[in-house]
Amino acid sequence: MKNGFIKKLVLSAMFLAIGIVLPFFTGQIPQIGRMLLPMHIPVLLCGFICGGTYGAAVGFILPLMRSMLFFMPPMYPDAAAMAFELAAYGFFAGFLYENAKWHCIKSLYRCLFAAMLGGRIIWGIAMILFLGIGSEGFTAAMFLSGAVINALPGIILQLILIPSVMLALDKTHLVPFGKNALQKQKEEG
Repeated sequence: MKNGFIKKLVLSAMFLAIGIVLPFFTGQIPQIGRMLLPMHIPVLLCGFICGGTYGAAVGFILPLMRSMLFFMPPMYPDAAAMAFELAAYGFFAGFLYENAKWHCIKSLYRCLFAAMLGGRIIWGIAMILFLGIGSEGFTAAMFLSGAVINALPGIILQLILIPSVMLALDKTHLVPFGKNALQKQKEEG
Protein backbone atom coordinates (compact mmCIF):
# COMPACT_ATOMS: atom_id res chain seq x y z
CA MET A 1 0.00 0.00 0.00
CA LYS A 2 2.74 2.46 0.98
CA ASN A 3 4.78 1.60 -2.13
CA GLY A 4 1.72 2.36 -4.30
CA PHE A 5 1.39 5.79 -2.67
CA ILE A 6 5.07 6.59 -3.15
CA LYS A 7 4.99 5.35 -6.74
CA LYS A 8 1.98 7.57 -7.55
CA LEU A 9 3.58 10.54 -5.78
CA VAL A 10 6.81 10.15 -7.77
CA LEU A 11 4.93 9.69 -11.05
CA SER A 12 2.82 12.78 -10.28
CA ALA A 13 5.99 14.80 -9.68
CA MET A 14 7.34 13.53 -12.99
CA PHE A 15 4.14 14.56 -14.81
CA LEU A 16 4.33 17.98 -13.15
CA ALA A 17 7.92 18.37 -14.37
CA ILE A 18 6.94 17.27 -17.88
CA GLY A 19 4.10 19.78 -17.81
CA ILE A 20 6.50 22.56 -16.86
CA VAL A 21 9.01 21.68 -19.59
CA LEU A 22 6.74 20.60 -22.48
CA PRO A 23 5.37 24.10 -23.27
CA PHE A 24 8.92 25.28 -23.99
CA PHE A 25 8.80 23.28 -27.22
CA THR A 26 5.87 25.36 -28.43
CA GLY A 27 6.37 28.48 -26.31
CA GLN A 28 8.37 30.41 -28.89
CA ILE A 29 5.16 30.81 -30.89
CA PRO A 30 2.34 31.36 -28.36
CA GLN A 31 -0.42 30.75 -30.93
CA ILE A 32 0.92 27.25 -31.58
CA GLY A 33 1.20 26.59 -27.85
CA ARG A 34 -2.42 27.58 -27.34
CA MET A 35 -3.46 25.29 -30.19
CA LEU A 36 -1.45 22.20 -29.14
CA LEU A 37 -2.29 22.43 -25.41
CA PRO A 38 1.02 20.99 -24.16
CA MET A 39 0.14 21.17 -20.45
CA HIS A 40 -3.00 19.07 -20.94
CA ILE A 41 -1.12 15.93 -22.03
CA PRO A 42 0.84 15.20 -18.81
CA VAL A 43 -2.21 16.03 -16.69
CA LEU A 44 -4.40 13.57 -18.59
CA LEU A 45 -1.70 10.90 -18.41
CA CYS A 46 -1.31 11.52 -14.68
CA GLY A 47 -5.04 11.06 -14.21
CA PHE A 48 -5.10 7.82 -16.18
CA ILE A 49 -1.98 6.36 -14.57
CA CYS A 50 -2.08 7.68 -11.00
CA GLY A 51 -5.78 8.31 -10.47
CA GLY A 52 -8.18 11.20 -10.23
CA THR A 53 -6.86 12.73 -7.01
CA TYR A 54 -3.29 12.93 -8.28
CA GLY A 55 -4.41 14.11 -11.72
CA ALA A 56 -6.49 16.88 -10.15
CA ALA A 57 -3.62 17.99 -7.92
CA VAL A 58 -1.10 18.08 -10.78
CA GLY A 59 -3.66 19.81 -13.03
CA PHE A 60 -4.37 22.51 -10.47
CA ILE A 61 -0.75 23.19 -9.54
CA LEU A 62 0.77 23.09 -13.04
CA PRO A 63 -0.56 26.30 -14.67
CA LEU A 64 -0.18 28.28 -11.45
CA MET A 65 3.42 27.11 -11.02
CA ARG A 66 4.28 27.87 -14.66
CA SER A 67 2.76 31.29 -14.31
CA MET A 68 4.76 32.03 -11.16
CA LEU A 69 8.00 30.69 -12.61
CA PHE A 70 7.83 31.91 -16.21
CA PHE A 71 4.88 34.36 -16.29
CA MET A 72 3.27 32.14 -18.92
CA PRO A 73 0.36 31.72 -19.01
CA PRO A 74 -0.53 35.07 -17.41
CA MET A 75 -1.86 34.47 -13.90
CA TYR A 76 -5.21 36.20 -14.35
CA PRO A 77 -7.45 35.04 -15.89
CA ASP A 78 -5.57 32.44 -17.96
CA ALA A 79 -3.58 30.43 -15.40
CA ALA A 80 -6.31 30.74 -12.78
CA ALA A 81 -8.98 29.40 -15.15
CA MET A 82 -6.58 26.75 -16.50
CA ALA A 83 -5.94 25.53 -12.95
CA PHE A 84 -9.60 24.60 -12.61
CA GLU A 85 -9.75 23.25 -16.17
CA LEU A 86 -6.69 21.02 -15.82
CA ALA A 87 -7.74 19.87 -12.35
CA ALA A 88 -11.03 18.77 -13.92
CA TYR A 89 -9.15 17.02 -16.74
CA GLY A 90 -6.98 15.08 -14.33
CA PHE A 91 -9.82 14.25 -11.96
CA PHE A 92 -12.34 13.14 -14.60
CA ALA A 93 -9.76 11.10 -16.53
CA GLY A 94 -8.58 9.30 -13.41
CA PHE A 95 -11.90 8.87 -11.65
CA LEU A 96 -13.75 7.62 -14.71
CA TYR A 97 -10.95 5.29 -15.76
CA GLU A 98 -10.48 3.90 -12.24
CA ASN A 99 -14.19 3.14 -12.05
CA ALA A 100 -14.55 1.77 -15.59
CA LYS A 101 -15.60 -1.85 -15.91
CA TRP A 102 -12.78 -2.57 -18.37
CA HIS A 103 -9.38 -0.99 -18.87
CA CYS A 104 -9.18 -1.18 -22.62
CA ILE A 105 -8.75 1.26 -25.49
CA LYS A 106 -12.52 1.82 -25.83
CA SER A 107 -12.81 2.64 -22.16
CA LEU A 108 -9.79 4.91 -22.40
CA TYR A 109 -11.36 6.87 -25.27
CA ARG A 110 -14.69 7.17 -23.43
CA CYS A 111 -12.95 8.51 -20.35
CA LEU A 112 -10.74 10.80 -22.44
CA PHE A 113 -13.74 12.32 -24.26
CA ALA A 114 -15.62 12.81 -20.97
CA ALA A 115 -12.57 14.40 -19.32
CA MET A 116 -12.02 16.73 -22.27
CA LEU A 117 -15.66 17.79 -22.26
CA GLY A 118 -15.76 18.22 -18.47
CA GLY A 119 -12.54 20.22 -18.42
CA ARG A 120 -13.75 22.58 -21.12
CA ILE A 121 -17.04 23.15 -19.31
CA ILE A 122 -15.19 23.89 -16.06
CA TRP A 123 -12.90 26.29 -17.94
CA GLY A 124 -15.94 28.10 -19.33
CA ILE A 125 -17.50 28.37 -15.88
CA ALA A 126 -14.23 29.67 -14.41
CA MET A 127 -13.88 32.26 -17.15
CA ILE A 128 -17.47 33.41 -16.55
CA LEU A 129 -16.75 33.76 -12.82
CA PHE A 130 -13.52 35.67 -13.47
CA LEU A 131 -14.68 37.91 -16.32
CA GLY A 132 -18.45 38.00 -16.04
CA ILE A 133 -20.96 37.53 -18.84
CA GLY A 134 -21.75 39.90 -21.67
CA SER A 135 -20.07 42.07 -24.22
CA GLU A 136 -17.44 43.27 -21.71
CA GLY A 137 -16.93 39.81 -20.20
CA PHE A 138 -16.81 36.22 -21.37
CA THR A 139 -19.06 35.45 -24.34
CA ALA A 140 -20.27 32.28 -26.03
CA ALA A 141 -18.08 33.14 -29.03
CA MET A 142 -15.04 33.33 -26.74
CA PHE A 143 -15.95 29.94 -25.26
CA LEU A 144 -16.33 28.28 -28.67
CA SER A 145 -13.13 29.86 -29.91
CA GLY A 146 -11.05 28.95 -26.84
CA ALA A 147 -12.55 25.56 -26.03
CA VAL A 148 -13.12 24.12 -29.50
CA ILE A 149 -11.96 26.01 -32.58
CA ASN A 150 -8.48 27.14 -31.48
CA ALA A 151 -8.00 23.96 -29.44
CA LEU A 152 -8.83 21.54 -32.28
CA PRO A 153 -5.18 20.68 -33.13
CA GLY A 154 -4.53 19.98 -29.43
CA ILE A 155 -7.66 17.87 -29.15
CA ILE A 156 -6.57 15.79 -32.14
CA LEU A 157 -3.05 15.47 -30.68
CA GLN A 158 -4.47 14.28 -27.36
CA LEU A 159 -6.75 11.75 -29.06
CA ILE A 160 -3.74 10.28 -30.85
CA LEU A 161 -0.97 10.67 -28.26
CA ILE A 162 -2.68 9.68 -24.99
CA PRO A 163 -3.94 6.25 -26.22
CA SER A 164 -0.59 5.65 -27.97
CA VAL A 165 1.34 6.29 -24.76
CA MET A 166 -1.06 4.13 -22.76
CA LEU A 167 -0.75 1.28 -25.29
CA ALA A 168 3.05 1.57 -25.17
CA LEU A 169 2.92 1.42 -21.36
CA ASP A 170 0.68 -1.65 -21.62
CA LYS A 171 3.16 -3.37 -23.94
CA THR A 172 5.94 -2.74 -21.41
CA HIS A 173 3.64 -4.01 -18.62
CA LEU A 174 3.76 -0.69 -16.77
CA VAL A 175 0.05 0.12 -17.16
CA PRO A 176 -2.13 -2.95 -17.72
CA PHE A 177 -5.06 -3.08 -20.14
CA GLY A 178 -7.65 -5.78 -20.63
CA LYS A 179 -9.66 -8.13 -18.41
CA ASN A 180 -7.14 -8.50 -15.62
CA ALA A 181 -6.09 -4.86 -15.51
CA LEU A 182 -8.32 -3.92 -12.57
CA GLN A 183 -7.14 -6.91 -10.53
CA LYS A 184 -3.47 -6.15 -11.25
CA GLN A 185 -3.86 -2.51 -10.21
CA LYS A 186 -5.67 -3.46 -6.97
CA GLU A 187 -2.89 -5.90 -6.09
CA GLU A 188 -0.25 -3.19 -6.60
CA GLY A 189 -2.13 -0.77 -4.32
